Amino acid sequence: RISVSCLLPASWHFSISPVGCPRILNTTLRQIVVIGILAAAVSLLYYSLVVIRNKYGRAYRDKRFHRYLARVTDTEATDTNNPNLNYGIVVDCGSSGSRIFVYCWPRHNGNPHDLLDIKQMRDKNRKPVVMKIKPGISEFASSPEKVSDYISPLLNFAAEHVPRAKHKETPLYILCTAGMRILPESQQKAILEDLLTDIPVHFDFLFSDSHAEVISGKQEGVYAWIGINFVLGRFEHTDDEDEAIVEVHVPGGENKEAIFRKRTVGILDMGGVSTQIAYEVPKTVSFASSQQEEVAKNLLAEFNLGCDAHQTEHVYRVYVATFLGFGGNAARQRYEESLFTSTVLKNRLLGKQTGMTSDSPYLDPCLPLDAEDEIQQNGQIMYLRGTGDFNLCREIIQPFMNKTNETQTSLNGVYQPAVHFQNSEFYGFSEFYYCTEDVLRMGGDYNAAKFTKAAKDYCATKWSVLRERFDRGLYASHADLHRLKYQCFKSAWMYEVFHSGFSFPVSYSNLKTALQVYDKEVQWTLGAILYRTRFLPLRDIQQENFRGSHSHWRSFSFVYNHYLFFVCFLIVLLSILLYLLRLRRIHRRMLRNSSSPSLWIEEGIPPQKIAGPL
Repeated sequence: RISVSCLLPASWHFSISPVGCPRILNTTLRQIVVIGILAAAVSLLYYSLVVIRNKYGRAYRDKRFHRYLARVTDTEATDTNNPNLNYGIVVDCGSSGSRIFVYCWPRHNGNPHDLLDIKQMRDKNRKPVVMKIKPGISEFASSPEKVSDYISPLLNFAAEHVPRAKHKETPLYILCTAGMRILPESQQKAILEDLLTDIPVHFDFLFSDSHAEVISGKQEGVYAWIGINFVLGRFEHTDDEDEAIVEVHVPGGENKEAIFRKRTVGILDMGGVSTQIAYEVPKTVSFASSQQEEVAKNLLAEFNLGCDAHQTEHVYRVYVATFLGFGGNAARQRYEESLFTSTVLKNRLLGKQTGMTSDSPYLDPCLPLDAEDEIQQNGQIMYLRGTGDFNLCREIIQPFMNKTNETQTSLNGVYQPAVHFQNSEFYGFSEFYYCTEDVLRMGGDYNAAKFTKAAKDYCATKWSVLRERFDRGLYASHADLHRLKYQCFKSAWMYEVFHSGFSFPVSYSNLKTALQVYDKEVQWTLGAILYRTRFLPLRDIQQENFRGSHSHWRSFSFVYNHYLFFVCFLIVLLSILLYLLRLRRIHRRMLRNSSSPSLWIEEGIPPQKIAGPL
């Protein structure tokens, strides 16, 4: 029996009895309606959860890809109106000049396992906010009181780009490198004192005593290593089985179990004067002697990149070594000095004039075939002519590696912990890239056999042919005649440093030579700002914890609040329906306790003529 009633100013109701309808259907119709509504609500809820899982689960799985893609294409201007953006400034005071870099990052996500997502700030024209001035800061060693005026243009430049309201919370770091290292400590201190005294008077940046210092070559190498691995995403966590991982024995945690995390990359950087190597040492190292252990303490850096000192997942042990005199240009100079000295000595002993006239030049295997060069020393000129013998050139320069017979050593006999060649990856910068790409046009993945063949062919090519190719623009745009002339020597030098000096096997296939990473030149200043601001996320995490302990559910509710609203709406609607059914049941019970109007209607008796309770 279905009864429909409506409570209006003129109350009325009616009831009909279905003909031929089974009794069981009449008695359970309300239950069927309720069950149907519940089933519909559950189905909608299940469907919503499936959609959410598919949508956000895929986004989570692709998070790493999208983050990398953002780094490649993130050339949009920085939104300075965004109140959630933070800023940081690093001044690189080098030997030839000083450069300022402005970085920015969004508010930390509250996960103590994640690092800050720091990026280089870009101006309205989408260009990186960078400025350079000359000369180097070390030029003011005799007049330190002028240093603040010297650096003011850089700070004014940064102040124009960082929103005024953010100045007081923007950290400023002034880090001095090679040029300042060679100054006496008293002159270094005087320069830093002037900066610490005057800058806070004219600028509101967050600038404390520890924010201005002369960093060591070891620190600079660590910062460069951090910057490269951060851009490559090697500090992020992964559950991807295809991702290369490494077993790590955390420093200071000898009694703890090893952890597994993403494999970091090592860096090789060969400049004009020096060569540097830096890579993670994931396992505890052993030493051949106590002297070697003492030396290793100055070459191994142990640090925690995480914001929580008690968390060990971002603790790294990195080996960093810098070799002065092993850069491409310095090596050529050492080679020429040795060549001049030995040739002059042989001429005296044998009574010859080899190399002393252009008619009888010294035959140099490290110059391209028939290429001519000169060495000037002590007012004398030595004439060279290339023979283009790559293998002989390698053989001649091998003694310049200064290798020793002691185990676990590299250039100059310096300690070097073992590299796990089967599970490692390295990036080669500067001369490693120039040697493979500028002329040989094979930058990127390094293959020793292919590189050797290309270098041999280049060295054996006549100088006139190389000049013709150069004039036709077949080499890199920034390759000049100096590069062409010394490419043969530098190719041999790079090969020997990598394989003989650092002992990488010829079969090693995980070296990539590069000028940039993701189309960006990665500066050590990125690693510096990342390391020095590593504790800042604690502030955001503590604020999140203050709002409640259920951070996971809170983040879930914020992401899916529109779905929760939809579910709540269904629940409220269901409650209203159940309430109306309840009222109907009460109403019917009251009618059964009185004369049934429906019965009167069936018998054809007008209800208003029969006395009854109202």
